[in-house]
Amino acid sequence: MDRLDDMLAFIKVVDTKSFTAAADRLNLSKSVVSRRIGELENRLGARLLNRTTRKLSLTEVGQAYYERCTRILADLEEAEQAVADLHAAPRGRLRLNAPVSFGILHLAPAVAEFLERYPAIEIDMDLNDRTVDLIDEGYDLAVRIGKLRDSSLIARRLAPARMALCASPAYLQKHGVPETPDDLANHNCLIYTNVPTPDLWPFTVDGEARSVRVSGPIRSNNGDLLREAAAAGVGFIMSPTFLCGQALARGELVSVMHRHIPSELAVNAVYPQNRHLSPKVRVFVDFLVQRFGPRPYWDCALLDTLSLEEGQ
Repeated sequence: MDRLDDMLAFIKVVDTKSFTAAADRLNLSKSVVSRRIGELENRLGARLLNRTTRKLSLTEVGQAYYERCTRILADLEEAEQAVADLHAAPRGRLRLNAPVSFGILHLAPAVAEFLERYPAIEIDMDLNDRTVDLIDEGYDLAVRIGKLRDSSLIARRLAPARMALCASPAYLQKHGVPETPDDLANHNCLIYTNVPTPDLWPFTVDGEARSVRVSGPIRSNNGDLLREAAAAGVGFIMSPTFLCGQALARGELVSVMHRHIPSELAVNAVYPQNRHLSPKVRVFVDFLVQRFGPRPYWDCALLDTLSLEEGQ
């Protein structure tokens, strides 16, 4: 502790430019502060301060030592605050941004359960399908789906985002089941437009990524609309299972061509790279990880189908 006390005395002398003022702030005598600085210089074997009758100034070595000391004491203060926050009850307003469909289908019921556990937290949730600037727009965190852009944000995986090629049983009975991605040229495909290349659907053929151009009678920027149209027998959708999972479980949709579907993406929580994560953000992200996890409930129907195919 003597070294930390000496560092603190040194910082106060530099900040106040006075031994007397530093002593007042530390509630010590001027002679004690002066002795600590002298002992510090002796231990380091270097002069840290230039002293005249009119002013104090840092030597070159003193400037470097001052900068390092301020960082050390700031780290110590943050470490102590982090421990205090871990034991503090999470509270306050949590500003959250999420995609529309995922927010309605999965975050809304999750938030209801979360608030029962943490009644001192308020949720302010904005739903839209654009990528917001969390810092400029004042969000605590966002839920994002798919590949993340390189950024200074911290990302934590909440769940996989598996894709499925789906159509209704009635459509498949009438038009047949495609066996390869090229077969989709003879089918109606319902196109989601809120992606860079909506007419190109990704597949895996012989272990290699391949895009297939598709077309159909409906284009929309809303996946819920396309899911309902597919369930009504209009055509195929390429949909994340968090959007079509319930329809698969109810038998309203059937997934096909599983071996050609590309590898899964992810549902992530992202938040600014603060050195210190607030308790309300930490407990909310932990809650979502526990609620969704590596085998989320919306994937049950698809994973059961894949298990049956593998067992055949």
